[in-house]
Amino acid sequence: MNINIDIEKLILEGMPISPSQARLLQATVAAELERLLANEGLPDNLLSGGVVPGGAIQLKPGTNPTQMGQQIAQEIVIKILGKQS
Repeated sequence: MNINIDIEKLILEGMPISPSQARLLQATVAAELERLLANEGLPDNLLSGGVVPGGAIQLKPGTNPTQMGQQIAQEIVIKILGKQS
């Protein structure tokens, strides 16, 4: 199954990161989403497309871009699957 994900906007308030860190964060979010969704699958209501509501994610203090990307992806998957975080 191919899954196409379009993240319209990812805003990091109060998180000063360099352009290279931003690229690493973006790549990590995409890779972690791919991994998690391959394991979990998509709910039926999203198989033909759909929108996942946005929201705030509280990142753990002292995390690096890779850890931030993994945490962001995990929170997105929780929203996709309709689970509580």
